[in-house]
Amino acid sequence: MWPIKKSDIFFIVCARTKTGAKEKASELEKLGVPYAIICAEKFTYPKVFYREKKGKFDAINYAVTLVNKNTKIVCLNDVDNKIYNFNNALQKMVETKAGIVFCKIKVADGPQRNFYALMDRIRKIMPITSSGDLMLINKNVFHQILPIPACKTEDNYITFKAAELGYKVLFCDEAWIETKKTSTLKEESQYKTRTVTGLYQAISLTKTQPVIRIFYLVLPFVAPLLLLQGKRGIAWITGIIQGFTSFLRGDKEGTFDPIGN
Repeated sequence: MWPIKKSDIFFIVCARTKTGAKEKASELEKLGVPYAIICAEKFTYPKVFYREKKGKFDAINYAVTLVNKNTKIVCLNDVDNKIYNFNNALQKMVETKAGIVFCKIKVADGPQRNFYALMDRIRKIMPITSSGDLMLINKNVFHQILPIPACKTEDNYITFKAAELGYKVLFCDEAWIETKKTSTLKEESQYKTRTVTGLYQAISLTKTQPVIRIFYLVLPFVAPLLLLQGKRGIAWITGIIQGFTSFLRGDKEGTFDPIGN
């Protein structure tokens, strides 16, 4: 039994290419929720809307006009994942009256398995970073945050901004998505570079909680401790330093090349 009507939920799905769009549409149709897929590649399919590639932040801003008027909860979702136990996240949001609930990420293999195992322990205590792969946002909160500025990690901007406005942000590990992130250490380093750059962008664009600002202020200096993770740790350290350096050099772009490009 869902705590609210399915028609009161609206999914915004972002896709760089048409790959996986049909499968995601089928998944959401089975879930029975309204949705729109914003795709940076032109092709004709129901509820798929073309938007020139400018960044995920721009795709979300564009999708706002497609959200139903009666919507109470806006869900951000990526095209390349599968959703599990969505109702648990929905229940948590309704019961706690949270402004935002973001869900756990599960990857079958690759360096990200260890990364999320480490990060999720922290996020249960404090959302120092979020995941836009599956994120539930109170519609009223959503509209207060819009428009999202150019940022490589629009999910972190959204959560930091919501917290700045006084809304509760929660991590839910009882609902999750399964996806694939990185396969090699080189890809992992590239992934960390762009996400860390985006994190510092998000912090600079919001009045983030002091404890989070302190965490990221000292992060580049304590990153060498990740050497305890071996080769994975080296990839993470490289990405953190490069991401921090990229931000200091003035990277304000909200776009990025896919991993491996």
